[in-house]
Amino acid sequence: MSEPMKPAPSTSPARVRTRHFQRAKDQGIKITGLTSYDMLTASIFDEAGIDFLLVGDSAGNTVLGYDTTLPVTVDELIPLTRAVAGAAKRALVVADMPFGSYENGPEDALKTALRFMKETGAQAVKLEGGERSHDQIRRIVSAGIPVMGHIGFTPQSEHGLGGHIIQGRGDAFDQLMRDARAVQDAGAFAVVLEMVPADAAERVTAELDIPTIGVGAGPHVSGQLLVWTDFAGLTTGRIPSFVKKYADIRGALTDAVSAFRTEVADGVYPGEEYSYK
Repeated sequence: MSEPMKPAPSTSPARVRTRHFQRAKDQGIKITGLTSYDMLTASIFDEAGIDFLLVGDSAGNTVLGYDTTLPVTVDELIPLTRAVAGAAKRALVVADMPFGSYENGPEDALKTALRFMKETGAQAVKLEGGERSHDQIRRIVSAGIPVMGHIGFTPQSEHGLGGHIIQGRGDAFDQLMRDARAVQDAGAFAVVLEMVPADAAERVTAELDIPTIGVGAGPHVSGQLLVWTDFAGLTTGRIPSFVKKYADIRGALTDAVSAFRTEVADGVYPGEEYSYK
């Protein structure tokens, strides 16, 4: 990527800001994002030049051992977000607002956003919903807190949506567009489009002024976001079909652990070179 989002020292901002997202869309520069839940991965992704890190409620599945994201609480996400924000020197850190922390209305939403901003060091928050979350987004933005929207398939609403179903097909596109406009009108600096047909995502991206971030939304969006444990091959079980596997971290760790166990059992480790004299 070239200026403003490219990680090269001569052209990159010292810290990615929301204004760089807008400039990237205006200049046709692709934005990159990954989830992160800890200091080690955050520092690696940050050094590699990823533009934003989302401390997602996907931590419910990847860290906390829940079957869905629904049980995740603010108190559980705050220490994870603090760890990521402390490690990221360049990337914009976005805190995901979990289910139940903003649905009651604008004031509850602002209270949650304020906690994340004051207690973690994140630079923005994300919440799901288009028209139904318009007032919450507007209230948070009015307090000076940047908001990333999230429409299309919204995992916190998976029961209401009937499961993991692609959104925005056929007649449902009109609602997708209404949601997109509502998020932009409320003042969000960007919006995630999840599990949306590529042609629908392209139309939304062309319609909106703000950047669109695709999660299974094809190539014609402003940027891409993936759950890091999916793309790195650490996740088992059901993996979304839009995820490309860039590494086999699970396989590498399994091999390393197996070698360690075998060497300890056989008395090979620790040998003289790993023992004090």
